[in-house]
Amino acid sequence: MKKSILIIIVSVFITAFVSSCKKKKGCTDPISIKYDSDAEEDDGSCQYAGTGGSTTIIAFPKHHSKLTRPYHAYVKFNSQDFPGANPSAYDLDIIADTTQNSIEIANLKPGKYYIYMTAYDTTVSAPVKGGIPYVLSQSSGQLVLTVPVTE
Repeated sequence: MKKSILIIIVSVFITAFVSSCKKKKGCTDPISIKYDSDAEEDDGSCQYAGTGGSTTIIAFPKHHSKLTRPYHAYVKFNSQDFPGANPSAYDLDIIADTTQNSIEIANLKPGKYYIYMTAYDTTVSAPVKGGIPYVLSQSSGQLVLTVPVTE
């Protein structure tokens, strides 16, 4: 009888120890849009920003609630932080079509982006610039994004 109880107790401890050793799987990279802060072991589910997707952002620079004429859109992948005004710090540099008041940023995958734009505001006759962090969660289609710009 004592031997049976001892075997049961040892079995319970072994079972508890083995089950506590299992690590929660998920995306362990905080840069990824699929980041799971509770994950202890990476399972390959991380997704990263970049081209090669099916979503287009139509970006409009806006200065004091007025649309302005864009020059450039600069896009940094996998970042929510302003990388600075130097174009070489960005992954994409898109030149505006001078007949449009927006810039299309095409073929994007879901992920974290920083979008920086330069433009010209004819109402104040001055160049303007600015940017915003953006998390793209949709995997296809188009979306309109207003980017605030200032002198």
